[in-house]
Amino acid sequence: MATVTADAPRTALPGFLKQSVVRKLLLLALAAAVLVPLADARWASGSWPGALTVDVSEPLTRVSDWIIDNRDSHPLFIYFLGHISNAVVICVRAVYLVLLAAGWTGVTAAASLVAWRVAGPRLAAGTGVAFLACGFLGMWVPTMQTLALMVVAVLASVAVGVLLGLAAGLSDRLDRMLRPVLDTMQVLPAFAYLLPVVLVFGIGVPAAVLATVVYAAPPMARLTALGLRGADKEVLEAVESLGTTARQRLLTARIPLARKELLLGLNQTIMMALSMAVIASVIGAGGLGDRVYQALASVDVGAALAAGIPIVLLAVVLDRVTGAAGEKLGEEPHPNGRRLWLYALAGTAAVAVAGRLAGRLDWPDAWALNIAEPVNRAVDWMTDHLYSGVPVVGGTADWAAHFTTWVLDPVRDGLLWLPWWSVLLVVAALAWLIGTWRTALTAVLAMAAIGGLGVWKPSLDTLSQVLAAVAVTLVLGFATGIAAARSDRVERLLRPVLDVFQTMPQFVYLIPVVALFGVGRAPAVAAAVVYALPAVVRITTQGLRQVDPAALESSRSLGATPAQQLRQVQLPLARPALLLAVNQGVVLVLAVVIIGGLVGGGALGYEVVAGLARGDLATGLVAGAAIVCLGLMLDRVTQPTERRAKKGA
Repeated sequence: MATVTADAPRTALPGFLKQSVVRKLLLLALAAAVLVPLADARWASGSWPGALTVDVSEPLTRVSDWIIDNRDSHPLFIYFLGHISNAVVICVRAVYLVLLAAGWTGVTAAASLVAWRVAGPRLAAGTGVAFLACGFLGMWVPTMQTLALMVVAVLASVAVGVLLGLAAGLSDRLDRMLRPVLDTMQVLPAFAYLLPVVLVFGIGVPAAVLATVVYAAPPMARLTALGLRGADKEVLEAVESLGTTARQRLLTARIPLARKELLLGLNQTIMMALSMAVIASVIGAGGLGDRVYQALASVDVGAALAAGIPIVLLAVVLDRVTGAAGEKLGEEPHPNGRRLWLYALAGTAAVAVAGRLAGRLDWPDAWALNIAEPVNRAVDWMTDHLYSGVPVVGGTADWAAHFTTWVLDPVRDGLLWLPWWSVLLVVAALAWLIGTWRTALTAVLAMAAIGGLGVWKPSLDTLSQVLAAVAVTLVLGFATGIAAARSDRVERLLRPVLDVFQTMPQFVYLIPVVALFGVGRAPAVAAAVVYALPAVVRITTQGLRQVDPAALESSRSLGATPAQQLRQVQLPLARPALLLAVNQGVVLVLAVVIIGGLVGGGALGYEVVAGLARGDLATGLVAGAAIVCLGLMLDRVTQPTERRAKKGA
């Protein structure tokens, strides 16, 4: 009887109060009813109070000055960091000299033969055409500079990632320690990595390589740990029963069983390293990224496109070759595989020697095509005919102006009008509803840190651009993903387009939007939408296609129309995938909105660029820290906890 009495109040609750979301909403309403009047009486103004702001510019300036003054004299720099910097320079220069010594014939032949052995003749031909196109565009030397930087950065990223992955894969304690660090590193925009390395290593190749390593190592670490932890238990037990040591089990069982994850990690590391190597042109990396950056700074769309095309070709080739290598794992090796590799190496050496003897190491200037001039003429024609004044639809400049006036400005002004404490309350509510109280606390602390750093207004400006871009991305992405999930033809048509878009580095997306819309916040938002759209479409399509066929068949037998099946069956069952699409859309949008500071996006992105350009590292570091906090908050607000995701599924 006591048990019945104790349970009676719980069973007597109304049905809607038994839902976790409703209980959380009621608690939030109660807390708001108590806290809002108090906060409004104390802080009626919408701006962040100066009393809660910490001025970190002065201590950061002192630290920056101390580092700059002691780079050439302090033992830390002379005997440790200086050796790292010199080693990076020597490695990049050595790889670059090897590429130049091989000549364009040798490099093209080597790349084509590797692609042939890994992926077959079709991809080998595509690889050869891609490298030749870099030469025809007059970008052979910058391409080799970028490739040399990439080789060193990828090798270092793989080494660091594998070591961290081994530690996390073999130790539960280290896995728990590394997981939040890797989580944070993966949601940070690429620009946030530039500032600390510039502070320590200055402008140049060492800073670019080390920033690339920090950015590209986490996926290798994650996938290495995943592969080691996912190894077949029965195989490991069988190997252990033979009396092998832990080291032998690692080398003979765990690592071979994790080959697919390791190769996928290599693929992801290469793509992220290329993206970061291009962005690192802002801090003196040189190569193709520097050509794009200089062209965008002078709004020379033709020159930017001439350097952007080789970046895209390089990204596509690297992605396809490493992807094909992953697909071939587990297949029976070719009986003459070793002999074919020897033939390939001999053929490459022969081509390189022939090119050297013929004096064809450098790409002939007469073979270079100048596409900048016709592209700029096309841009000028667009400026005269498509920017404005087009009957009925208006022009691209009109669209950008209307989007700024009707969407970006109201969202930004609305966020700035809200009292700062109400913004924190909204962030807490969203994070708690989708996660736990720990998620809400992390999000609120991250947002409060932005105010404490004194960059509340530019951060809300950036947030307004992110919200507008995410809204457009989700509308287009969900609509396109639903169409691809319901039609095999649509999916086949979209697949090559999405493949190309997902391999393009972030920097490249700025080129077409500048050509179409000029500079400003709207072009930055447009670039962010285009960059994030492929991921949202892919995740949405995959989530809808993985819905249990039995549930669809059951609804069909009850007479449900395709639209009813979509609304009542597919979308509810695909909720975890849709939430993941939202999270990835937010993270990717933020990355490009920050880079949009290069094309007039303003806000935090502009402050980072301005700090780097003027050498004002205090301003840049504060803006970089705010970007980190904003990214962390947005990730927590849009990322459901594992427990809630399982409930939603």
